[in-house]
Amino acid sequence: MAISLPTVLALDFDGVLCDGLKEYFQTAWQAYNNLWHLGEQSPPEGVAERFYRLRPVVETGWEMPVVLRAIALGISDEDILQNWGTIAQQIVQKENLEPARLVAEVDGVRDRWIASDLNSWLAEHRFYPGVIDRLKLILASSTRTIIISTKEKRFIEKLLHQEGVDLAHLRIYGKETQRPKHQMLRELMMEYGTNEVFWFVEDRLKTLQGIQTHSDLQGVFLFLADWGYNTLADRTIAENDPTIHRISLAQFSQDFDTWL
Repeated sequence: MAISLPTVLALDFDGVLCDGLKEYFQTAWQAYNNLWHLGEQSPPEGVAERFYRLRPVVETGWEMPVVLRAIALGISDEDILQNWGTIAQQIVQKENLEPARLVAEVDGVRDRWIASDLNSWLAEHRFYPGVIDRLKLILASSTRTIIISTKEKRFIEKLLHQEGVDLAHLRIYGKETQRPKHQMLRELMMEYGTNEVFWFVEDRLKTLQGIQTHSDLQGVFLFLADWGYNTLADRTIAENDPTIHRISLAQFSQDFDTWL
């Protein structure tokens, strides 16, 4: 069966276009220092690398310092990857931490960093190989291109501007929209009309699975970016799901007809 190529392409940002792992770790480590009163200790050798491997378990920012706490408590990576929800709640309850307090600490660290040295904060991000060139080509085509992200729009714009991306034909919906991605897709479909072909690229399997539960979004072609913040288990599930298409970084950098 012939597949229609996208007339509207929606992209996640972190984990699809941009790798923010270094920034995530720096922010998480500072928040962890503050919450557990470590006195500005430097991270032990190997902790950053373990955090990078475990980043896919994090659904909301408050969990990042809790991942570091789990590492410090000697919990294995395998256990964290398989049982993170239970482990996170146990740590939060045992150590009398409220998610709201954790959120405030993580956001506070990041806000102070941005306010004091925006350039160094931006420098902790990098773009995955080939994605900027591919994005520029898509923006120069007739395909409408949208970014839907939990990162603030102003930072996405700054990061893309540094790479020479022309923002004139790119729509960006960031954290400030305060609407889940499935709702943003719904609104875009209502705006553009049902005759358009929507493709959405995301690195979080749970986000894609959430979209699958909405019957009015079943016409959206869903892609899991296998280079982003996901696990081998996530990628295996995607491969066995006929409505989610696993895509590699090499495929993303090529024409749309190689994606399927």
